[in-house]
Amino acid sequence: MDLNLTGKVTVITGGTAGIGEACVLAFLQEGCKVAVCGRSQENLERLQTNLKAQGYEILIYKADVSKQQEIKEFAHKVYDSYGKIDIWVNNAGISCKARLIDMAEDDWDKVLDINLKSVFLGAQAAAQYMRKDSGGVIINASSYAAVIPSVGAGAYAASKAAVSSLTRTLAAELAPYNIRVNGYIPGVIDTQMNAKRLEVHAAETIGQIALNRVGSAKEVADGIVFLASDAASYITGIDLEISGGKFAVQIPRESWQS
Repeated sequence: MDLNLTGKVTVITGGTAGIGEACVLAFLQEGCKVAVCGRSQENLERLQTNLKAQGYEILIYKADVSKQQEIKEFAHKVYDSYGKIDIWVNNAGISCKARLIDMAEDDWDKVLDINLKSVFLGAQAAAQYMRKDSGGVIINASSYAAVIPSVGAGAYAASKAAVSSLTRTLAAELAPYNIRVNGYIPGVIDTQMNAKRLEVHAAETIGQIALNRVGSAKEVADGIVFLASDAASYITGIDLEISGGKFAVQIPRESWQS
C-alpha cells in the first residue's frame, strides 16, 4: 500500500526518546522531512547525530511545548525551512506520581501544561500554516489512562482524557480546512517511562493484555504513521488504541491458561 508520505513535512514534539523517537525514524523511513523539538539541546543533538549516522537529516529546535511563543517560533522555523507543514504530532508528555489529595499545585499545573496545553498550542500553530495550504494531519498523544485511570496518576489521566476530548473538537473545527485530527492511545509500551513498572509488576501487567506481551515503540509509531497517511483519509476525530487488546475482556490471561 502506498501511504503517499514521501516529501511530507512532519513535526514531532518530544521526539528524542521512546515513542517520539520511534516516530521520527518511522516517518524518515517513509521519505518524510522531519522536524523535532524538545527541552534538552543535548538530547536533540544526540538524536540528530544518531540519525545522521544512519543517513538521515532532521531539523532540531529547542522549545518548551507549554510556551506559546516558543511553539510559534518552532512552527515558523519549520515552515521557513521546508515551505510547508503537512503533519504535526503532539507527542510530548510527562507523568507525575502523586495521589490527588497530596499533589502539589505546581505539579498539577506542570502535568496539565505539558500534556494538554501543549496539544492546544501545537494544533493551533500547525493549523495556521496547514489551512493556508492544502490541509494536513494533526495527531495527539492520549493514553490508556484516558480509558481507565490509575491510582496515583490522576492528573496524568485527567490531562489525557482532556486530550481525547480536544481531539474530537479540533477534528470538527478544522475539517473545513481539510485538516484531519486524530489521537493515539498506547497501551503498555517498552519505554523508559514504563521500565520501573514492568520491573516490579511485569506478570500482572502482561496478564491484562490479550496479546500477552508489552508493545514496542515501533508498533505505536507504525500506527501513528498510518493515521498520518492517505490510507486513513476518511478517519478523523478518533483515538486509535494501540494496546495489544488491553482489557479487551476482564481477564485476558485466561485465554493463555486454557
